Amino acid sequence: MNPQGDDVELATTSGQAADALPATDGSGQAWLQRYTTSVMQTFGTPQRVLVRGEGCHVWDADGNKYLDLLGGIATNALGHAHPLLVAAVTAQLTTLGHVSNFFATAPQIALAERLLEVSRAPEGSAVFFANSGAEANEAAFKMARRTGRTKVISTLGAFHGRTMGALALTAKEAYRAPFEPLPGGVEFVPYGDLGALGRAVDGATAAVFLEPLQGENGVVPAPEGYLAAARRITAEHGALLVLDEVQTGIGRTGEWFAHHNPRHEGVVPDVMTLAKGLGGGIPVGAVVAFGPRNAALLGAGQHGTTFGGNPVASAAGLAVLHAIERDALLDNVNAVGAHLRTAIEALGHPLVEGVRGEGLLLGVALTEPVAGHVVTAALERGFIVNAARPDTVRLAPPLVLTTAQADTFVAALPEILNGATP
Repeated sequence: MNPQGDDVELATTSGQAADALPATDGSGQAWLQRYTTSVMQTFGTPQRVLVRGEGCHVWDADGNKYLDLLGGIATNALGHAHPLLVAAVTAQLTTLGHVSNFFATAPQIALAERLLEVSRAPEGSAVFFANSGAEANEAAFKMARRTGRTKVISTLGAFHGRTMGALALTAKEAYRAPFEPLPGGVEFVPYGDLGALGRAVDGATAAVFLEPLQGENGVVPAPEGYLAAARRITAEHGALLVLDEVQTGIGRTGEWFAHHNPRHEGVVPDVMTLAKGLGGGIPVGAVVAFGPRNAALLGAGQHGTTFGGNPVASAAGLAVLHAIERDALLDNVNAVGAHLRTAIEALGHPLVEGVRGEGLLLGVALTEPVAGHVVTAALERGFIVNAARPDTVRLAPPLVLTTAQADTFVAALPEILNGATP
C-alpha cells in the first residue's frame, strides 16, 4: 500500500476518527464491568466512568455532571477541552507528530527556552524533557549520582513517584515495601525540621530532594525560611538542591513555581522537576538544570527517552504557558484560591479544622479521619475532590476555576460534610 495514498488521507477526516474511537453510550456500570475484565486492578474500582469534559466540568457515562476540583490531580491546568490547547495539539499533530531525539524540533526548543525564561534560570541552564514527574525525578536522581557522591536526603511525607528510583526518594512505607530493596543511599528527615536537615547533610551528600508543598501528604507547605535555609546548607556542603515542583509548578500556587513565593527569599535550586500541569493533560515532564555546571551533569548518552520532548507534547506545554500568561491565570489562581480558602473557613463547620496550602492547591484539614467519606459524599452531589490522607481533603482544580464555580462547592460543603459518616 502506498503510505501517501488515499487511505491515509481519509483517516484524517473526522468521520474516520470517530470510527476509530469507542462509542460513549452505555451505562457506567456496563463500562465498569468491561474495565474489571480488561484493565489491571492497580487503581482498584474507578469511582465513575467519565466520557467528556468542558472547562471545569466533566460528565460521566450516565450523564451526570461534576465540578472537577481535582483537575486530574493538579494536571488539567486549563480545564477540559480548552480551545487553545486543542488547537495547538491538533495543529502540531497535522504537521509533525513524533521524531526520535536524534533530531530536534522547533516546539521542543521553544518550550525549553520558555521554561528557562519563566523559571528565571541563569545563563547556561538547560532542560531535559521526560514524560512524567516520576521520570523527571529519575533523571534528577541520576544527576545526583553524577556528582560522584551517593548519599541523598529526602523527607518524611515526601512523594516523588513510583518508578524504582523515584520510589527510593518516597517515604511512604506502603508504597516502598513491596518493591524493596530499592536503590540505596537515601536517608529521610522530618519535613520542615531545619535541625534534622542540617545534621543529615554533610560532605558525602549528593543532593537534597524537597517539595515546596507536600501535596500527597495533605498539602503541607514548607515552613517560612525552610527552603532558603536548605539552599544555604546544601551550598555549604557542595550538594545539589533539587526542588520537586511536579505538583506545585506551572502556576498552581499563584506563582510560576512555588519556590518563587517571596517567603522563600529568592531561593534558586540546582535542579527543578516538573510535569502534571505543564502539559495540561498531555503527558510531559521536564528537568530544569540551573547553571552550566548542573546542566552538564548528564552528558551525551547518559540518559534518554523515546517520547520526551516530542513535538505534540511540546506544543501542549507551549499552549499552557501561553494561556496562563495571556489570560492572567496567576492572578486568577491567587484570587480564587484566597476566596475559596476564606469561604470554607468561614463556614465554621465542626469537621473543618482549617485550610492549608497556596493558590489552588489546598488541603481542607478535618477534625476526624473521614476524608474518604467526604470524597464519596461530594461525588454524589456533583463535585470531584480527593482524600490526600484520612484527615485531609485536597482541592487542585483547573487554574481557570471561577469564583462563582468555587461558591457552588462552598454552598454544598456543609451538606457534604454532614453526610460524611462512616
